[in-house]
Amino acid sequence: MRLLAWLLFDPFVAKRGSRPRIVSDELWSLVEPLLPVPVPKLATGRPQVPDRHALCGILFMPPTGIQWEYLPQELGFGAGMTCWRRLAAWNEADVWDQLHLVLLRKLQSAKQLDWSRAVIDSPRPGRSTGPKSGPSPVDQARPGSKHHAPVDGQGIPLAVSLTGGNRNDVTQLMPLLSKIPSVAGLVGRPRRRPDMLLADRGHDHDKYRRLVRAQGIKPVIARRGVPHGSGPGLHRRVVERAIAWFYGFRRLRIRWERRDDVHEAFLGLSTCLITHRHVQRLCQHL
Repeated sequence: MRLLAWLLFDPFVAKRGSRPRIVSDELWSLVEPLLPVPVPKLATGRPQVPDRHALCGILFMPPTGIQWEYLPQELGFGAGMTCWRRLAAWNEADVWDQLHLVLLRKLQSAKQLDWSRAVIDSPRPGRSTGPKSGPSPVDQARPGSKHHAPVDGQGIPLAVSLTGGNRNDVTQLMPLLSKIPSVAGLVGRPRRRPDMLLADRGHDHDKYRRLVRAQGIKPVIARRGVPHGSGPGLHRRVVERAIAWFYGFRRLRIRWERRDDVHEAFLGLSTCLITHRHVQRLCQHL
């Protein structure tokens, strides 16, 4: 029943009364121009699954967490491996990065991006295997991965990255800042850097404070051994909430994909879905 309710009432699919389980026209109008041109198929053999139906099958995977081969054929999304190949190909073509930038521009045009501060967190999902995995220091050295995500002042994801579970958080501080895209939408130069950067004690290092300050960003990074100045979670609650949104997708809570690019594709897709929710909530009056 929960799955049926998600398919019928989720804001990323068509409303009830039109064609359920088909991507909404609003979302499809944003995705379609970014998709690579498909390779012409021979006249013989099965007809090619339309991209829109394949996208429906891809969107079916993150909240359910089922395996690709168990994608129900009755839904009309095509075979699970067809959706898997499209997801990998679209990720290679940077479709999700481009879609995320389009959504950020919509928020920027509506003056709904809070550049006064950015907050960074690096949680660890469940056990995993693959090149971008390593012995987790909090799980008896079992292989695991780590997600790094900076968000703006109200919790909208600005970027996301994947590393091994043994990677030190502070080493990913500058790569994360460099992954934040240049967002246009208002008069003047595109915005890329927040005014302030908030991070926990895992990012405590004077060297990186100097590097952050050199980019014109004020570092507010907690020091080890110092009590909380504002109380736990007062300013970091926005990133903790964003991480909860990410891990609402079962596919990210536990990493099932051995291939890094497929897992990163789900990360990028989930970032777009979360950002699209903010666009619908904050920009609906435009």
